[in-house]
Amino acid sequence: MKYKWIYLLSFYVLISCSSEESIEPETNNGYTPVEIELQIPQLFKDKLLAPIVPTTNPQTQEGVDLGKKLFFDPILSSDNTISCASCHDPQKSFTDNLQFSEGVNNAKGTRNSMPLFNLAWNFDDRFAWDGKELSLERQAFEPVVNHLEMNNDWKQIAIELSNHGEYPELFKKAFGDIPIDSNLVVKALAQFERTLISGNSKFDKFLRGEATLTPEEQNGFDAFMDENRGDCFHCHGSQNNPLWTDNKFHNNGLDATFTDLGFGAVTGDSKDNGKFRTPSLRNLSFTAPYMHDGRFSTLEEVINHYSEGLKNSPTISPLMKKVAQGGVQMTDKDKADLKAFLLTLTDSDFVNNPAFQLP
Repeated sequence: MKYKWIYLLSFYVLISCSSEESIEPETNNGYTPVEIELQIPQLFKDKLLAPIVPTTNPQTQEGVDLGKKLFFDPILSSDNTISCASCHDPQKSFTDNLQFSEGVNNAKGTRNSMPLFNLAWNFDDRFAWDGKELSLERQAFEPVVNHLEMNNDWKQIAIELSNHGEYPELFKKAFGDIPIDSNLVVKALAQFERTLISGNSKFDKFLRGEATLTPEEQNGFDAFMDENRGDCFHCHGSQNNPLWTDNKFHNNGLDATFTDLGFGAVTGDSKDNGKFRTPSLRNLSFTAPYMHDGRFSTLEEVINHYSEGLKNSPTISPLMKKVAQGGVQMTDKDKADLKAFLLTLTDSDFVNNPAFQLP
């Protein structure tokens, strides 16, 4: 049965935001940039609700171009050595293949860098592994000032951009003749990031009738959908959800006790301890290592975890039905075929799209 996924939109009241972290409508003093639409695959149109684009930050060609330039420019870091793309490389599906990303002065964080794609369909509007950021725009504030990442100061960045040879004119084209500040920077970055849409994998082509699955890939998909074999669909969806994630937060049995509380540290509710966002299964061939802490180097390790490596704890998701026996106990053939299916979600066109590469 085909159906559209229905998402319940959550609304959040944000209080006590500093002037450096407020997203307010801007006046463009009469300047009108060219509004553009996201290039949405037909499969997404058929199976998903329309993507979220804030009315306070519409997609414009000038805004996207500016956001792309900023994304690849190390000017946002304190020592001009790293950019957003340093941790979110387009050739790696906008991640970096490190367990923990490196910031300025080789400082290392504590989380694995999340890949970036299909962000406009994150309908709960919570971003990062632990959901601490409440919009795509707001998400961009924190890495810039985090001492383990870019370690910079927004006021200093505004000065540098205002005195730059190119940026003043680019900001004027995108937002009008108003002073450059952090709000405009994150708006531009968010506009570019919303264009990062991945929807042309082998499995997408299969659903469009343009490709055929091998017997192994088909068996792997069948195991994925079978509660007694792979039981993956509860969190990652099915052919009816081309995002391949529910964008929710789950404790998936990684640990019996937690050194990182994840979503629980954000909500302050102990019932959320050990919960992290479900990542999309798209482009797994580009995004190793896996999990919020990059603990698994290979897909085989990930599959083994769900097969026989689950650890029980008070907050473990009820979707981990076989936790008492360590997991679903897959056969070797089902494990191999499940991996074969997961690799059909690889979108090589996405990682090679010139629109997403270094300008």
